[in-house]
Amino acid sequence: MFLHVHITPKSAKSQIIGWVDGENGKKELKIKIAALAEDGKANAELIKFLSKQWNIPKSALEIVAGETSRHKRLKIHDENAAIF
Repeated sequence: MFLHVHITPKSAKSQIIGWVDGENGKKELKIKIAALAEDGKANAELIKFLSKQWNIPKSALEIVAGETSRHKRLKIHDENAAIF
């Protein structure tokens, strides 16, 4: 399963905001991340935060596009995850 997300780094706390219209007319899940967008810290916090929120292992989440962008595409590998 693939998921498009729009992150906002350097927020007061990490939280899921909700669905927004993203690039190319695709729906994106907007997420605020408490980490800074430097040296991959925001990406690591995104994976850690979502794995905790959705109760899946961090290894089940992979950023497949947009590592240096606020618009990212995630691949969710856990077939047993009931996220939505």
